[in-house]
Amino acid sequence: MVSLLILVVLYFLPSIVARDKRDAGSIFLLNLLLGWTLIGWVLAFLWACSSDRSTQVQHVHLATANGAAYCSHCGTPGYVVSRFCSNCGARVN
Repeated sequence: MVSLLILVVLYFLPSIVARDKRDAGSIFLLNLLLGWTLIGWVLAFLWACSSDRSTQVQHVHLATANGAAYCSHCGTPGYVVSRFCSNCGARVN
């Protein structure tokens, strides 16, 4: 019984890893339907481990306070002439 539970957990490992990702449902379906093939399982696992980057560019403003500029996204001090925040990488307007 324990070995069956371990096999089920290993089979659905890509879905477990991807539980907080934006594409978790798609990864689960790939894992469920094609996970029995080694290629389907590996693809689902790689997709689950890949970064969950957004395709939209996030624009932030550098707010000035006490003569220093700060990123409105992460709060890191920056330069007004910068195009991207040096800490979080968000695009600065």
